[in-house]
Formats: sequence, C-alpha cells, structure tokens
Amino acid sequence: MNTTEDIVEERTHSVAEHNKKPHNEVSNFLPRITNRSSKKKITIADVIPQIITSCIIHCITIKAGINMAYSTILLDGLESDDNMKITESEGSWIASLVTITLPIGSLIAGPLMDKFGRKVVCLLSCVPAAISWILLIFARSKITVYAARVVAGIAAGLTTVSLVYISELTHPQVRPMILCLNSVFVSLGILITCCLAVMLDWRKMTIIFLALECCIFLTLYFVPESPYWLVCFQSGLFDERQICKIKHSLKLLNRRQTICEEEYSRIMENYGNRVTSDEAPKSITESMKDYYYKFTSPIAYKPLLILFLLFLLQQLSGCYVIIFYAISVFREMGGTFGKNFNEHGALVMLGIIRFVISIITVFCSKKYGRRFLCILSGIGMAISMFLSGMYMHFVVWHDENGNTEETMVNQKWLLLFFVLSYICTSSFGFIVIPWTLIGELLPVSVRGIGGGLMVSIAYIMMFAVIKSYPYILKSMSIEGIFFSFSFISLMGAAFVYFFLPETLGKSFSDIEKFFSSTRQKKTRIASLEDL
Repeated sequence: MNTTEDIVEERTHSVAEHNKKPHNEVSNFLPRITNRSSKKKITIADVIPQIITSCIIHCITIKAGINMAYSTILLDGLESDDNMKITESEGSWIASLVTITLPIGSLIAGPLMDKFGRKVVCLLSCVPAAISWILLIFARSKITVYAARVVAGIAAGLTTVSLVYISELTHPQVRPMILCLNSVFVSLGILITCCLAVMLDWRKMTIIFLALECCIFLTLYFVPESPYWLVCFQSGLFDERQICKIKHSLKLLNRRQTICEEEYSRIMENYGNRVTSDEAPKSITESMKDYYYKFTSPIAYKPLLILFLLFLLQQLSGCYVIIFYAISVFREMGGTFGKNFNEHGALVMLGIIRFVISIITVFCSKKYGRRFLCILSGIGMAISMFLSGMYMHFVVWHDENGNTEETMVNQKWLLLFFVLSYICTSSFGFIVIPWTLIGELLPVSVRGIGGGLMVSIAYIMMFAVIKSYPYILKSMSIEGIFFSFSFISLMGAAFVYFFLPETLGKSFSDIEKFFSSTRQKKTRIASLEDL
C-alpha cells in the first residue's frame, strides 16, 4: 500500500509529465477548464461515454415528473372512488404533500452524497420511491395515500444528487446540454403518466411505476463513481486501491487515453494540494466554522441569492400549478375543446409538448446559453397567460343566477392553444434552467449541501403555491390567476436580464471569479456584456 509521501511523489511526477505535453485536451472535472472563447473543441465521440452515463443517472429524475403528473390523476380517481372520496382540502394535501416532504430528501442528499458517494445516493433514491408505489398498490385508506405521497416526496428529493453528479462528470462544452437532459427525463415521466392515464386507472398505473423503478435501480449499478468525489471526499482513504478506482472511472468516461492521463494528473495535483491544506482532521466545531466561511463568501451567497429569487419567480409564475392541477385547470376552462377532445386529451397534449420542447431545449442551450432562453421563455409565458386571461375576460361571464355564459363556444380550442403555448414557452426556460443552474453557479466546496438546500427551498415554495391554489382560485377566478401569472413571468424575464450571468462554456473557476468580491464593478459589467 502506498504511503501519502509516495502518492504525492507520484502526483508530482504526473504533473511534471503533464506540463511537458501540449494541452490539446481539456479537463472535465477540475477547475482548470477551457473557457468559452477557447478554440479547442471536442468531438461527440469523445463524450459519448459521458452522455450515456448521464442519461442513466438522469433516469432517477423520471420519478419527479411522474409525481407531478400523477397528482392530477390520483385526485381525479379518488374523487370518483366511493370508498375513499376526498374533500377539496384533502385533495390539496394529497397534491402538495409530495412537495413539502421533498426538501427532507434534498437536505439529506447533500451530506449523504459527500459521505457515501454520488452513485450510492442515486441507488438509494430508488428505494423510498419503490416503497411509495407499493403503499399505493395496497392503499385502502386516505392515511395510506398520505404516507405514500410523503415517501414519494423524500425519494424525489434524493434525486438532487443527479445535478451534482452529472456536473462533475461532463465536459464544460457539453455540460449545459447534458444538464438540460434533466428536464427531458422529468418531462418523460410526465408524458408516461399522461399516456397511461388514458388506458389505466390510478391503482394499475402504480404497478408499472414500481417495475420501472426496479429497472432503474439495476441499471445504475453500471455507472462509474465521480472521480471528483473520489479525490475531494475520500482523501483520507487515498491508497493504491483508490487510485485504481479513479483511473477506472476516468477510463469509462473518456475514450481517449490522452484525456485520461491528463485528467489523472490534474486529479493527483488536486489531491496534493488537499494533503498540504488538510493535514489534521477537523473537529465538528471547526467543520461548522469552515462551512460558515464557505457559505458567507461572495462566490457562495451571491449565486444562492440569485437562485433563490429565480426559483421564487418560477413558482409564482404558475409553471407547476398547471401540471399538478392540469385536469382541474382544463375543467375550469370548459373541459371540452372540440369534438371528442376533453381534458384528458388536453392532458396528453400537455405531456407531449413538455417532452418535445425539453428535447429541443437540450440543443438550444448549447447554442444560445441560459440567459437568452430564460428571457425568451419569460416573455412567451407572459404573452400566453395575458391572452388566456383576455379570452376569459371577454368571452366568459356569469349571469345574475351565477350561471356561466360564454360566446365563441366553438372556439375554445383557441384558449387551449394559449395555455399549451404557455406550457411550451415555460418548458424551454423557466421550468428547466433554474434547476440546471444549481450544478453550475454553486462552487464545488458547497455544491452538495448548497444544492440540497436550494432544492429544499424551491420545493417549500412549490408546496405553498400548490397548496394555496384551490383557495386562490375561489377568491380571484381562473381569469385573475392567468393575469397574475402573466405579470410575474414578465418580472422573471426582467430579473434574468439584469442579474443572471451566462454559464455556457464557462469553467467552474470562471463562474467563481465572476461572483468574487475582488472584482470591480466595471469589470463585472464588461463580463456580462461579453456573455
């Protein structure tokens, strides 16, 4: 077994060899990554292993999409179930429980992924998800349904690990595109649920979801652990066996031997720096102080603040209300939008649009970046919701007896078009990008815990919005809600324009430098213009 001195000596030799080589390849993991202006490009063949690995990891986020769309299916099924008929209040709890318990999973995901590894937490996320489906299969009371939704929320929270995991595996030139696949797989979960709802009832659907979760669990065994985690969080166990694990992971993720060698030399250099800075183990108090200083540094609290406000605007713009209460929303709009086309048909259309647009977003994010897509998304959402509100204002009214009257009865497809346009425009920006930015804006030192914290806050906001929607609907009508969504969407576009930096092609160190307090204001403005 190699001693620390042997490893550091080997590291020094590797670094020396590395410095003799021309830098024709680029590091995927460590801060010294090419920036956007670099002319050095990689080929698709170079990153195929990373794409395949990322897709497998992203599969755990399918459950998040299923949880969203399944809420409206479950509520619709229980309302017509004589044995478990639910009230409006009980329905709002069933829809929102999965969001309020999700922070539990995302908060524990940070420490767990740092302690046991990214891959282990990915596997772990499948266990509570399977338990939740088993509970629903045998549910005979509302309490069991509540319990299943609670466990499902915790499972979805654990999927936070995927954003951190994939950001550490992928090259910066393809990282934005691959991180956006997160939305594709969430949308796939929504699409699967919407399509199954046409053929099966809510209880039979759970059997299929249980089988799917088991398949994902087995597939995850074939992905490698993050080399970044192996060096940054396992240095105390660093020996020949650990070095072999790193080399094995690098070989699986990079097809070219030259890339593997350069990655290895940089990882060993990183380890050598950690050996000199972390010679003595830290006490709990010292660790707490260390985390305090990390979170109060500009490179941590500034992106956290931006993400907080971005998620707040995302939730208030109604992106998820339409998904969680899709059938209810479509019924509020009239329910029938053409011959033989009711709210269930509209639900399938919602799933298809969300899935197709999320795929398009993957490629657009690599070409146009985050800011452009977010701004375009916010403007599109504002216009769509404004037109929806105007339609409801001029076409639908209530008579003296409280009955609903409307003109243009045969033109309801127009209202459906506006709402689906809102789903379309939100799907390539405001629904997708805030989640992917967690893996990019936050520095490596706090990404695990900070990412879990940010996801928790986002889902607490989501819980508040989802839980209060039925009551807000009673007080201001669907027309007023549409206008509110329009105004907040426009605010979101303005916020992104003024405060969100571009991350396309930027290394982690480039992003950290942008948020550093040592930078002068003029320099920061110039950087924003360059982005």
